[in-house]
Amino acid sequence: MIPYTAADLAASFRTVRGNTVRAAEDIPEEHYDFRPAPDTWSVAELLAHIAISPRLRVAMLGPDRDTLVGFDFFGTLSGLRAEQAQPRTKAELVDLLKTEGERTAEWLAAFDDAALAERITQPDGKSTKTRLEMLMATKEHEMHHRGQLMLIQRMLGIVPHGTRAMQQRAAARA
Repeated sequence: MIPYTAADLAASFRTVRGNTVRAAEDIPEEHYDFRPAPDTWSVAELLAHIAISPRLRVAMLGPDRDTLVGFDFFGTLSGLRAEQAQPRTKAELVDLLKTEGERTAEWLAAFDDAALAERITQPDGKSTKTRLEMLMATKEHEMHHRGQLMLIQRMLGIVPHGTRAMQQRAAARA
């Protein structure tokens, strides 16, 4: 038995996605076109990427796949990027984050211990990783981008919600 189950992974992903939704809600819509630097995604583009990107893992890591040899990573990514580029309002992006997040969490929760322990052959045809390790990258990828969102919030003069909550707890103790 794997001590970290699919239910644990799904619950953890829901927490991460919930925090991403909270960040998206905290940024005013008039800042959704903000780019922190030239040649970077706008807030809206970054949120769309976060919402849609787990679909790449779904395509790569279904329970019947045991190898990534021959997987068309760039073709799949190209299709996702086209959908990511569709213009959306703040409300549409928040809804997309929520619906795609729940869909991903349900998908993660459906794996059994045996599937999580399976080794997936990597594109090089030689090395392997467990399905669990590769599925955890879904959450890690989102956390990476949420760090970017938090920096963007600071650039916009917004204190991220986790920091606000910590400040409130500290003030209550004082």
